Amino acid sequence: MTSSWFSPSGGDLSAGYARHAGTLRGALRHALVARALRTHLPDGQQQVLDVGGGDGHQAAQLARAGHLVTVLDPDTAMLERAAARIAAEPGEVRDRVRLVEGDGEHAEDVVGGGFDAVLCHGVLMYVADPDRFIRHLARAARPGGLVSLMTKNQDALAMRPGLEGRWPDTLTALRGGPQLGNLGVTSRAHSAAAVATMLAEAGAATTAWYGVRVFTDHLGDAPVGENFDLVLDAEWEAGRRDPYRRVARLLHFVAWTAREGQ
Repeated sequence: MTSSWFSPSGGDLSAGYARHAGTLRGALRHALVARALRTHLPDGQQQVLDVGGGDGHQAAQLARAGHLVTVLDPDTAMLERAAARIAAEPGEVRDRVRLVEGDGEHAEDVVGGGFDAVLCHGVLMYVADPDRFIRHLARAARPGGLVSLMTKNQDALAMRPGLEGRWPDTLTALRGGPQLGNLGVTSRAHSAAAVATMLAEAGAATTAWYGVRVFTDHLGDAPVGENFDLVLDAEWEAGRRDPYRRVARLLHFVAWTAREGQ
């Protein structure tokens, strides 16, 4: 898999990712995914693989909760940011995080398998063969393990430009034209039905899915405000029910691989 954090001209996009993570939209994405993981991860310490874990934001949260986390990312600049983030944590948290350079399609070769949970958030939209990629993710999980996958919502691509009043871009999205993400990189999107099907074909049955950013996706680089907790609660409630979750910018799926003997 080619690193998604380099532009076609070769420019480093990891700094852009870091800036986005500090906005309301970025903060909500991380917080909503974290809440869903807390809801679904089993009790006790879990062995977690975070594929495309980027700057280690999710890994740090999981390690603080007591889990052992391996971050697998193909981009050196992102791993450097992750190393800096983890270095600022207390020793017991640092000791629970391992940073490895590599991509999800070679996860078993690089870090092995048998993980209690395999996470992959915001990567699927950049891979050329999503079906194959998801099969590799599922194989890295143990039997009965959790697979957490987040990607862009194909059925809601026109919502952001429409709410922002960018009518040519709105029509392009409605007509199925190419899309640029926050970082200016062309990306793909997937419908909820397609994601569930790909997971099922990889041997992972979906038990829950969420919409991420229903009400706030059009707010650009708005900063995190004092009412963040209220916004988070509103997004969480909308993101777990129809019809709201179907117009969210991102889809977050939680699935489980089959247990041995099933």
